[in-house]
Amino acid sequence: MSTPEPLETTPAAPVSHAHPRFAEALAELGLQVEVRRFPDATRTAAEAAAAIGCSLSEIVKSLVFTADGAPVLVLMDGSSRVDVELVRRELGARKVKRADADLVRETTGYAIGGVPPFGHATRTRVLADRRLLDHAVVWAAAGTPHTVFPLDPKTLIAHAGATVVDVREPAK
Repeated sequence: MSTPEPLETTPAAPVSHAHPRFAEALAELGLQVEVRRFPDATRTAAEAAAAIGCSLSEIVKSLVFTADGAPVLVLMDGSSRVDVELVRRELGARKVKRADADLVRETTGYAIGGVPPFGHATRTRVLADRRLLDHAVVWAAAGTPHTVFPLDPKTLIAHAGATVVDVREPAK
């Protein structure tokens, strides 16, 4: 009686909690990050900071605007607001306004509350507020309203193809 040949097995790939498009972007970039999934939504910066246990300013908001009709992504820390006038000046645009939910999804491939800083459906101009560089690690959405990932801000900004600018609304 012969011994059966051992079956060749390959280890299972780790389950990614990231949106499939974002998981693909991470793989293409060669980035290995810990994607955390939370049972409650982390749609807002405050929800994400509370779930992670970090400061609000360590959250990266990925916000889509239109500048003279063209989409632009602004990466802003969670404790700050974007000064639309500074964005307008930075881009040399006549008019800048917040994009609606349909344009956000069309441009990025993700719903508001889950937009990551890169891995989008279309190539978009990206601005990153300088204040993100104040932290050793920042947290951003991983493509769903329930997932986030940590990364050092210089790497995040580089992979987003962002220009570092000052577009934060002055503190009141």
